[in-house]
Amino acid sequence: MNDQAPLWTRNFVLVSSINFQLVLIFYLLVVVIVGYAVAELEATTAQAGLISGLFIVGTLVGRLLVGQFLEHFGRKTTLVAGLIGFLVFSFMYFIHFDVGMLLLVRFMHGFMMGIASSVLGTIIAQILPPARRGEGIGYYSMSSTLGTAIGPFLAIWMMLHIGYNAIFIVSSIIAASCLIVALLIQIPNLPQTEAAPVKEDAVQRAKTSLMSRFIEPNALPISIIMLLASICYSGVLSFINFYAKKIDLVETASFFFLTYAIAILISRPITGPLMDRKGANIIMYPAFVLMGIALILLSTANSAWGLLLCAALLGFGYGNIQSVCQTIAVKSTSIERMGFATSTFFIFLDAGLGFGPYFIGKSLDYIGYSELYLYSALAAFACIAVYFLLHGRHVKPSA
Repeated sequence: MNDQAPLWTRNFVLVSSINFQLVLIFYLLVVVIVGYAVAELEATTAQAGLISGLFIVGTLVGRLLVGQFLEHFGRKTTLVAGLIGFLVFSFMYFIHFDVGMLLLVRFMHGFMMGIASSVLGTIIAQILPPARRGEGIGYYSMSSTLGTAIGPFLAIWMMLHIGYNAIFIVSSIIAASCLIVALLIQIPNLPQTEAAPVKEDAVQRAKTSLMSRFIEPNALPISIIMLLASICYSGVLSFINFYAKKIDLVETASFFFLTYAIAILISRPITGPLMDRKGANIIMYPAFVLMGIALILLSTANSAWGLLLCAALLGFGYGNIQSVCQTIAVKSTSIERMGFATSTFFIFLDAGLGFGPYFIGKSLDYIGYSELYLYSALAAFACIAVYFLLHGRHVKPSA
């Protein structure tokens, strides 16, 4: 009976649409903010990099604290408050701040996104039918995938044809749309019958462990795996355009993340239900292999079709690693602790994507892009062993 429970409910669509819009704004701004800081504020390259990265640092802090807000204020209030703050700081870009104030705006903007997106992930995990949670989270994360594909395209086109102020106007309008949609969401009460068997243990754990006041310990193993995978991927996210210039494939590179997103969109309707039926291992092991192969091919890419093939393989690999790890994280704990589990997962994901480029950038002082992606491929293959030790060996085969 649970297998037939609907996924595409009104709440599911509304929450997914907000998530899409938040990710779209993030990519709209992250693509142009470095150029804006250098051109309009005369920031140094190092300062511009910090302006870009502080958004993710703010997001991390928001995710760390969201569990506390959920406990005290509930899901709807925390979500609305986060989106109000997100809208306020979206307007702040219109003010011609100096570098120091823009750093503060980027941090607080990221903080509000960390709060809002973590609550959205919690709501999704709690409203999905348990038997179809893997499938549902797969579809939900497709909203992020669409944002990662459309955002850079839209940002580059607007930067070339309209200008920075137009981008800030569009991002503010979308932020206002997020808040309006959030007010339409009807968040159901937590089912007491599901929460009761583990509530006592969760409360006791929260009392005895300071760590559990911020993160969910049960979600740590899979979150560590996500951290490692996202570091491997961060070199692609941050440096693919520079690499494309070196191999003279700049025009093709503009289609890289669109191809990546299409691959994820194609695979999610298959991998989500497959995970629910057969377990995570049947997706995770092949996904790490595909990710490693993609990075090896990327290190030797010299043609347009080769570069786009790498993008597609990364979509089938890393794209599915991300959605499966998120599903494992929310399944690892009680329904009342899903807020902590969701924030734990995204803390580690954001840490990999946010801090990975800094360390990778340092390594580029000594190695080239080809070597970077080759070493990233080796790290992706090493993740197979880490996954087996931390999670894979504990997974019981499904019929």
